[in-house]
Amino acid sequence: MTTQPFTVADVMTKKVVAVLPGAEFKEIAAAMERWKVTAVPVVEREGSVVGVVSEADLLLKEEFHDHRLGLVEQMRRLDATAKAGSRRAQDLMTSPAITVTPEASLPQAARLMAARHVKRLPVVDASGTIQGIVSRADLLKVFLRPDDDLAAEVRRDVVDHLFPLSSGQVQVRVDAGVVTLSGEVRDSARIPIAERLARAVEGVVDVRCELSTPDRE
Repeated sequence: MTTQPFTVADVMTKKVVAVLPGAEFKEIAAAMERWKVTAVPVVEREGSVVGVVSEADLLLKEEFHDHRLGLVEQMRRLDATAKAGSRRAQDLMTSPAITVTPEASLPQAARLMAARHVKRLPVVDASGTIQGIVSRADLLKVFLRPDDDLAAEVRRDVVDHLFPLSSGQVQVRVDAGVVTLSGEVRDSARIPIAERLARAVEGVVDVRCELSTPDRE
């Protein structure tokens, strides 16, 4: 049976550092420093996520501390100047929060982070209640899977599935996440499929496909 792809729920951090909408500036900064995070979700008391405060939001206060803006620049940066003059999470946060569900795949989460230029995403259930948080570092956890685990999955879900009659002639080696497939198989048309499926296994860094078919006289 094919292994189910990893989801956000598999790699997310379940212990979440969050603040309430009424949290003060210094309270937010202290939480970030204490827990070594660069952003915190803002949640209502029932757990629903209403926004996110990042280091960038807090740094606006320092940016405009002794810098007087002209009228044109004030108009152009209304949101930034409003945050610079604020001191509570509800006014500092970016809202609505960009979130992801626990069932989302890792590529989906990675694409969302890239598209929205964020480093972490609150993970929420169908009701919007926070379940965890997933960061770029969390998405890289799959690349820490042991080589033996990767080899076993490639053998079971790729080689045995595609080449049931010649799987015994196929060698699967994994070194530092790089899979090497070698040996002889009967169906040459399935070789590129094997390479593609091996590459899709979560945690595989690269694939070297050295499969061949027997020479026929």
